[in-house]
Amino acid sequence: MFSFIQKQWFLIGIATASLLGYFHPEWGVSIGNYDVIGIGVFLSFFSTGLCLETRGILRQINSFRDPVDTILSSLVLYPILAWLLALPLLPYEFVVGICIIGVGPVTVSSGTILTAIARGNVPLSILICISTSCLAIFTIPVVLNVLLSVGTDIELPILGMLMGLVLKILVPIAFGQLLRPLIKNVVKRYEHQLSIFQSCIIILIIFNVVSNSADNLAQAGSVVIGVTIFVICLHFLMLLINYMIAGLIKIDRASTIAFTIHTSQKTLTVSYIVWASYFAAEYPMAFIPAIVCQLTQMCLGTFLAEYFKKT
Repeated sequence: MFSFIQKQWFLIGIATASLLGYFHPEWGVSIGNYDVIGIGVFLSFFSTGLCLETRGILRQINSFRDPVDTILSSLVLYPILAWLLALPLLPYEFVVGICIIGVGPVTVSSGTILTAIARGNVPLSILICISTSCLAIFTIPVVLNVLLSVGTDIELPILGMLMGLVLKILVPIAFGQLLRPLIKNVVKRYEHQLSIFQSCIIILIIFNVVSNSADNLAQAGSVVIGVTIFVICLHFLMLLINYMIAGLIKIDRASTIAFTIHTSQKTLTVSYIVWASYFAAEYPMAFIPAIVCQLTQMCLGTFLAEYFKKT
């Protein structure tokens, strides 16, 4: 029992935070009064910069096709496909949420960890993370504006959004990278703890968002179940598509594993920044797909990693 909790503590934490936020919303709402999440998000990206080991990825750049295909799949194909599928099936508030999670970059730590478990190409996994994280800052405002402006009067401040993302994401990551050479040994010693800290920030975000949306969630009822089924199917579809793309570009097995698992994942933290900054007031439940996506990709990703490991 203890071994199971130790291995799956993150998933258990997400489920617990969601239940507590729903049944005791006053606990989670109070977090927002002290900007704990804002500080936590900054420190999370700062620790990402500290932990990002860029050595070993240079040889992956020689095979430049891999990151280009990753960028196209993750930052262009994923959001467009998600939008096209969600538009006729879901209420518009959740379509907005699907688009917000769709335009985001891949995960930082979980995708690399799952790639390592599956005995995939870890340097390529790190390169996928770096390339999508840097470019997403520039693609998010443009792609999101294009998708959400179709048939609506939604118009996002592209330049302001770009500057906000640079300040909230790129600056702390760059600061962490600059500091890394000076405290590399200390970072290596506490790398696991920093990864746990990042996961705890995600759990805290989910706790706060569910708490603020508790009344709306109760009213939505079966619609949330529909959104959950949609997100599960979407993630499964992206895993299948990315596996097929890996086959088409003829990369080796280890790179196929990294490409399939990591390119199909989406980071919750960036989605939270976009939602909280521009959509929370008008679309309070638009972040629910991101929470479901976090659970889905961890469950399916773990299963797939174990499958690749055994075959």
